[in-house]
Amino acid sequence: MPTLSPETRDKLKTVSTATLATALFKRGLRSQFIQDVQPLSPRKESMVGEAFTLRYMPAREDLNGLEVFRDRSHPQRAAVEQCPPGAVMVMDSRKDARAASAGSILVTRLMVRGVAGVVTDGGFRDAAEIATLDIPAFHQRPSAPTNLTLNQAIDINVPIGCGDAPVFPGDVVVGDNDGVIIIPANIADAIAAEAVEMTAFEDFVAERVRGGQSILGLYPPTDEGNLQVFQNWRAANGR
Repeated sequence: MPTLSPETRDKLKTVSTATLATALFKRGLRSQFIQDVQPLSPRKESMVGEAFTLRYMPAREDLNGLEVFRDRSHPQRAAVEQCPPGAVMVMDSRKDARAASAGSILVTRLMVRGVAGVVTDGGFRDAAEIATLDIPAFHQRPSAPTNLTLNQAIDINVPIGCGDAPVFPGDVVVGDNDGVIIIPANIADAIAAEAVEMTAFEDFVAERVRGGQSILGLYPPTDEGNLQVFQNWRAANGR
């Protein structure tokens, strides 16, 4: 399985999920953005890490009482203790925020263990407290009831769907203030490099538009003259 290099991780921290979505779209990948999740607190830089997954299924009441947490191999508890430092824990909570995927104690444990972030297409309980922690966290909306009321943790580190996005263990997860996107592991290096180039051009375009230039012929750069101006801008700005 490809591993995320420090160089690619650093590149991905500087680019937006919007730019990554366009780079993925160019490769025919249309469904990599996790729908309907948002950060609990604003992000100053992008969350980046390899996916470590947890899958929930609809709970069967006779198998999902509070006593299940006494089992040290319970998938939710085991996932919190096994998620590697630098990884992002991604939870398939069936897009159902009526029951919490986790709360502040479990997310604090992930933070202390050096996990790079946590994502669920459901909700977190103790959301206001999680928002103060030094770990990126993304969810649909706050939810007080325990996950046991509706969801049953069933599998660790298997392919999942999270907010309609396919997530395979080891895929690269990037999250910013717009949301979370999944990059297939085998193309992460190429996508990161392309996104850095795209970001440079987008920054140039934004500067020109703020200065009053029309987007016609500039975005996209169908006017060849704008490409030369861009190259001059790059040289002047070290981009």
